[in-house]
Amino acid sequence: MKLYGIIKLFFLLVLFSLSVPLFSQNLDIRILRSINSSRSLPSDRFFQFVSNSNAYFVIGIPATIGTISLIKHDDQLFRNTCVTVATLAIALGITEIMKYSINRDRPFKTYPDISRKSDVRSPSFPSGHTSSSFALATSLSLSYPKWYIIVSSYTWAGTVAFSRMDLGVHYPSDVLAGAIVGAGSAWLTHFVNKKLIIKAQKK
Repeated sequence: MKLYGIIKLFFLLVLFSLSVPLFSQNLDIRILRSINSSRSLPSDRFFQFVSNSNAYFVIGIPATIGTISLIKHDDQLFRNTCVTVATLAIALGITEIMKYSINRDRPFKTYPDISRKSDVRSPSFPSGHTSSSFALATSLSLSYPKWYIIVSSYTWAGTVAFSRMDLGVHYPSDVLAGAIVGAGSAWLTHFVNKKLIIKAQKK
């Protein structure tokens, strides 16, 4: 598939994610109510921990791989790190633009029965935690396609996504859109990287 086709598909996915909350508000809140509890549960601490781990993983893993690449003078490892950092930057940029363009209220603001269990300030759609976790998981899976990398990466990303609903700070559609933006950013970045490598090899 040509670069134009990949970019077009990526933006079609982003546009699809934009349409999700427009047609599924009732389903959104029904699913969220089945996940979020008004009571404080022991599992809430676990999901808060997983949610908080997102920032450490998103910064720590690329930094660790990048440091190892410099110590070992491994060009491929360093290139993988650069691709992952680019992926995260693209995902963050798109997420922030969408958040403040759409400016969707958090579910606990619209529905008083939704219990907020985490401190948040930005708009709701899409989920930034989900976007960055799926961007990292997909980028790692594409760079290192081993079953244990893929399974562990997506298990963590999926748990981060679920935690945002358990904590009452995101609708399911926020999470779905975040996953699309994150994974799509990784696929796009890795595709461009492969094209650049092929172009360099032909010279």
